[in-house]
Amino acid sequence: MTKRKILILGIILLMTLGIFVGCKGNISQTSEVPDELGDVKIGVITTEELAEKINDTKVVVVDIRPESAYIGWQLENEARGGHIKGAVDFPMAWASLVKEEELKGLLEKKGITPEKTVVVYDTKGEESEKMARLLVDMGYENVLNYQDGLAAWAADKSLPMDKLARFEKLVHPEWIDQLIQGKKPSTYEGNEYKIFEVAWGEPTDYTKGHIPGAYYLDTNLLEEEPIWNRVSDEAIEAMLLANGITHDTTVILYGQDTTPAARAASVMLYAGVKDVRILNGGYAAWVNAGFEEETGINVPEAVKSFGLEIPSNQKYIIDLEEAKDVLLDPKAELVSIRSWGEHIGETSGYSYITPKGRIKGDVWGHGGSDAYNMGDFRNVNNTMRNYHEINGFWRDYGITPDKGAYFYCGTGWRASEAFFAAYLMGWENIGVYDGGWYEWSMDEANPIVIGE
Repeated sequence: MTKRKILILGIILLMTLGIFVGCKGNISQTSEVPDELGDVKIGVITTEELAEKINDTKVVVVDIRPESAYIGWQLENEARGGHIKGAVDFPMAWASLVKEEELKGLLEKKGITPEKTVVVYDTKGEESEKMARLLVDMGYENVLNYQDGLAAWAADKSLPMDKLARFEKLVHPEWIDQLIQGKKPSTYEGNEYKIFEVAWGEPTDYTKGHIPGAYYLDTNLLEEEPIWNRVSDEAIEAMLLANGITHDTTVILYGQDTTPAARAASVMLYAGVKDVRILNGGYAAWVNAGFEEETGINVPEAVKSFGLEIPSNQKYIIDLEEAKDVLLDPKAELVSIRSWGEHIGETSGYSYITPKGRIKGDVWGHGGSDAYNMGDFRNVNNTMRNYHEINGFWRDYGITPDKGAYFYCGTGWRASEAFFAAYLMGWENIGVYDGGWYEWSMDEANPIVIGE
């Protein structure tokens, strides 16, 4: 008897025993003897059955829609934005970005493991079966397709959902495209808007191609040597006015990398700009979405008044003495957003910073592999990592929203990205310690620690 016949007989036996049909837990799985082994029918699960299983630790629910939909954007007229409460994110597009062996690792990091029952869904059940079949082909045996999709779940207000508190501040390419076309996309109140590509130095990449209508913002206008702290409040105001920004201008920031955009966001929020947004995934997200690019340089028209006193949100950026106060406050944490090597003193992280170690009394808030990397906060496509996961690794170090959280790194860029993540999550008592390790380590009287 061939191996194929043995396998088919085994499937028939299992069906007879009731393991595949009417299995325990009221999860409706269906299967059939295939003409070809690769044509196994994917099991399905109903809304009612899924509602009973979302808290089961042996079940993992996977949202395969774009990140923008997961965090709260209603892309297909869903009754509610966000995701099924407890679901992990794994956009279908990620599967094509990595090799199969890397894909397995990414799935496992999300808790999508073969020993669990995996439930996949999209908005209307149009793509989820493809993801389910991909998992089956990879060796996952217990995979179910929620065919009703998020649209059905969102329509029933009794079913739990979750979303990023300030999801609207993390925009997607389609939203910007609608804005450029003169439309009024969701959450946009119709104010004057400005789009900026943010980077350090000359606009080399910007002139090669940028979002149509975008201006260029050099971070040298935001910070200055010797320690790269923010410029004076007067200089911040001059920068804003020269770039046509008032307190009620909607400002959209992006870059070839998100970190400089986050640095600009922290300064603008500190100044008092009310509606600051960042393009999730940066310029690559715009290009990969297939939208048009523009070359040349756009020059903004200056305005005469910002409209508010600067800074209007002074708490968002703190200085050395305030950082020392945070260390003494039992209800606040000074959070190191640096690589583990920097944190324990293996490296200073920078060619121009000699001292190694960390600020005594701080807590580690994750970072990346080095001083120029924010891998712990990014997905495989450089979009922002699932906010539940960021919240989780912060919680492990005692960084929670009921406390103050003031982030620092070497000179403020990485800290700004972590700050903006906390801002998106709706945390209130947050800020950036501007001087960071560079400023702190300049004074030998400031206590430092080396080692784990």
